[in-house]
Amino acid sequence: MRIFYFSGTGNAKHVAEWFSDYANEKGVASEIIDISKMEKRSIVPIDGEMLGLISPTHGFNFPPIMINFIFRLPRTKFRNKVFIMNTRAGMKISKLFLPGLSGIALLLAALILLLKGYRIIGMRSIDLPSNWISLHPGLREKVVISMYEHYKHKTISIAGKILSGKKTYRALITLPIDLLISPIAIGYYFIGRFILSKTFYASASCDNCMLCINQCPVKAIKLVDKRPFWSYRCESCMRCMNNCPKRAIETGHGYFIGLFILIYPVAISYIYENIKGNKYIDITGRSFLNATLRFTFESIVLFIFLFFSYRIIHYLRRYKIFEWIIVYTSFTKFKFWRRYKPSNKIN
Repeated sequence: MRIFYFSGTGNAKHVAEWFSDYANEKGVASEIIDISKMEKRSIVPIDGEMLGLISPTHGFNFPPIMINFIFRLPRTKFRNKVFIMNTRAGMKISKLFLPGLSGIALLLAALILLLKGYRIIGMRSIDLPSNWISLHPGLREKVVISMYEHYKHKTISIAGKILSGKKTYRALITLPIDLLISPIAIGYYFIGRFILSKTFYASASCDNCMLCINQCPVKAIKLVDKRPFWSYRCESCMRCMNNCPKRAIETGHGYFIGLFILIYPVAISYIYENIKGNKYIDITGRSFLNATLRFTFESIVLFIFLFFSYRIIHYLRRYKIFEWIIVYTSFTKFKFWRRYKPSNKIN
């Protein structure tokens, strides 16, 4: 058995390790492979080999690196068995473990694999702690440990079922909700992830240790003007922000909110007002076509503003007043906004 995984902060990696360790204990030779470190992200299935795919959920979908890997898988001549697992943003209140949402992550992966001739024997979700610290502080260590202990046992139970020849499609229980939020997943894949990539920056606390650049699994960070700069390749896996030893990597909440206000109530409203009534280019009507055209138009305007404003802000932050404004309007600057550290205390 080969298990291919992608992991930002370590949740999916832990699930792959738990599954693989259990398989090896039971006499099933198992290997885990980080797809971000593969020179060529394609494999040749072997007759009788079981495959596993484990990845975090980004915007209610698998991240592009995993989707692209699945697309590159060749058609199987052997009808290889495949199980698919996703880690998603779980939470905990008191003793209650709260599940995250999968969206189309497992569904899209399963559809592609079925079309390529694979046999899906498992589709399961593991609700490890949310690492989305652009939106909320990292969970407390005792909560993280508790969730890891709980879901390690879940993972081993799932592994036991699959290795004993049983099939498990527990993830399909949330199918109605997953389909309901699928438009959000599609919007995130084509638009949202690019927007988020332009909210990250390195504050003046950055000492150019290059850790974020060297560890980025998709090579999305580069040096511009001697500062880390996030490109559109960023998949918002949060590895850089959570691993920075200086806590120098922040989310520009104030910058993004200011940009949003500038674009929508000002720029786009001004444009709509001036084209209203023009029979050739007016897209302010209520038809589905007009709504689609507006969405496309606003997305293009947003990308244009993002492209130029991110470069400008990156340059202006060499001046202390701009640096101070950006830093102190970002929640991630403050100590109460904890970074997320996956637990290494669970063996």
